[in-house]
Amino acid sequence: MKKKVINAKIVSNKKAAEDHYVITLDAPFLSKGCQPGQFVNVKIEEAVTDPLLRIPLGIHTVREQGIGLLYKVVGEGTKKLAKMKKGDTLSVLGPLGKGFDLSKAGKRKALVIGGGHGTAPLCFLAETLIKRKIDTAFFIGACEEKHILCAEKIKKLGVEVYIATEDGSMGVKGYVTEALKQYLLRHTTYDIQYTIYACGPKPMLRTIARTAKKNNIPAQVSLDEYMACGIGACMGCAVMTKNGYKLCCKDGPVFDAQEIVW
Repeated sequence: MKKKVINAKIVSNKKAAEDHYVITLDAPFLSKGCQPGQFVNVKIEEAVTDPLLRIPLGIHTVREQGIGLLYKVVGEGTKKLAKMKKGDTLSVLGPLGKGFDLSKAGKRKALVIGGGHGTAPLCFLAETLIKRKIDTAFFIGACEEKHILCAEKIKKLGVEVYIATEDGSMGVKGYVTEALKQYLLRHTTYDIQYTIYACGPKPMLRTIARTAKKNNIPAQVSLDEYMACGIGACMGCAVMTKNGYKLCCKDGPVFDAQEIVW
C-alpha cells in the first residue's frame, strides 16, 4: 500500500495508563491497507518548531473508519498531542515501514511479547492473529503495575496474558523475558511449535533473540529506533545487521531476530 499524507480528524484522545494516551483518528485510507507492525509519522501543527520533525507512532488498533495510536507523553511534542481534542485535525504520513510477516503463522502458536511502551503496536498484531484463529499468548512487561498497558483489552480477545513487573507489584517479579523463560520451561513439548513476535527496549529484544535461538524458535522483533523522516531519507535510524546496515523505517521496523547484530 502506498503511503501518503492525510489530514485526519481526531475522534477521541483519552488517557489509557500513567503518562499514556490513545488517540483515535478518522482515517479510512490508513485502516484499509496497513499491517501489524507498521507505523505512521504525525505532525502536531504545521507552524510549530518544537517538535520540528514528525513523531513516529506504531499503529495500535485498526477499525473500519480509522486507526488508534497509543503514545507516551515524554517531550514537548507528545505533551501537545495529549492536549488535542475531538474534532481537531492531525497531519499523518503513512502507513510506513515493514510489518510482521504472518505468512507462516497459522502452523505455530504465537508468543507476543511487549516491554513497556513496546506493547502499544502489538495490540493490532494480537487482534489480527485472533481473527486468523491463531492460538496466542501475550506477555506484558513494565516497571510497575500502573504502567501495564492493554492487559484487559488483550484478555477480551480471548488471549492468554502473562504479566511481569520489575518491582513485583503485578505478575512475575522481574523483566518480561523472565516470564517468557518460565513459560517455555513449563510448556515446551514436541507437540507445540512457536513463533515469537516482540517489541520493546533493545536489551529486552537482545535477550529474546538469544532465548529464541536457544529454543529453536523463529522470532521477529520490532526495533524502537527514532525514525525521524519515516521514508529512508535522513539515514538516522540505521541498524547493523548480518547483511550490513539497514534502515529501521524502510527495511523494518520489524526484522528477523537473528538478522540483527546485537
